[in-house]
Amino acid sequence: MTLNGILPLWKEKGMTSHDCVFKLRKILQTKKVGHTGTLDPEVDGVLPICIGNTTKVAEYITDQGKTYEAEVTIGYSTDTEDATGETVETDQTEKVVARDQLETAFLKLTGNITQIPPMYSAVKVNGKKLYEYARQGIPVERPERIVRIDSIELLDGDAKWIGQNIKFNIRIRCGKGTYIRTLAVQIGEVLGYPAHMSKLTRTESGEFSEKDCVTLAEVAELAQNEHIGDILKPLSYGLSAFPFMEIESKQIFAVKNGQVLTRHKILDKMGYVVLTYKGQPVALYKNHPEKADKMKPEKMFGFPTVDEV
Repeated sequence: MTLNGILPLWKEKGMTSHDCVFKLRKILQTKKVGHTGTLDPEVDGVLPICIGNTTKVAEYITDQGKTYEAEVTIGYSTDTEDATGETVETDQTEKVVARDQLETAFLKLTGNITQIPPMYSAVKVNGKKLYEYARQGIPVERPERIVRIDSIELLDGDAKWIGQNIKFNIRIRCGKGTYIRTLAVQIGEVLGYPAHMSKLTRTESGEFSEKDCVTLAEVAELAQNEHIGDILKPLSYGLSAFPFMEIESKQIFAVKNGQVLTRHKILDKMGYVVLTYKGQPVALYKNHPEKADKMKPEKMFGFPTVDEV
């Protein structure tokens, strides 16, 4: 049986995202498996996995918003910006940080902000990953990037924090490409102290949340009992960020052959539309780059096996 669907996996700590893909290929006995956004080994949480034909929508799940819960430690920074790194800077003064100070800092870091990716990251500079430069001790200029922080919420109920090293927990809703490690450092900078991210869990990725997820062990059990199909989500889940539009029978031939179509006003919303036939996504169309009144296919998903006459 050919497996197709999106698997909402709960990645456990101690393994890379690629490790998860490797193990799932063996468990599910299929090569067509891909993840939707890297999680560091020490981070656990929601990692949607695309299997079979749903690998076509992996990039769109990656582009969707994420929610994280993080612990931030104020008092010292590390070279990796998380708890796994070597200490870079310390400030062991007795600190008093009030709740309103934190909330003011969060507001300053909400919206579109600039980040510089950590040296220990997979961002490429001149064809080489930053962590490769870092391991060799080679300094390199890191490119700035603009990321979107939708909200930062303090999860602790304390009125203030006192001590040399202060820890607090936050929930972050953000867009693609955000480094929560770097955000923790930036919160520290606003407060005037060195800081790092001491724990991190991804609780939501696009349409998927913790309650939807299964572990690798649970996947293995479901596969063994031939119930893996019970937890796989359809391709449409990976396209949920786009508007959907049902096509008519007379349009089947044109869409099936990837022809340019008359532009629909629904593309005013975000420039893309998912065309469906009998409720199933068959193609993703976008604004034509040269013809204002036309739209062209971005990606084809195939038609369901139905009587088209």
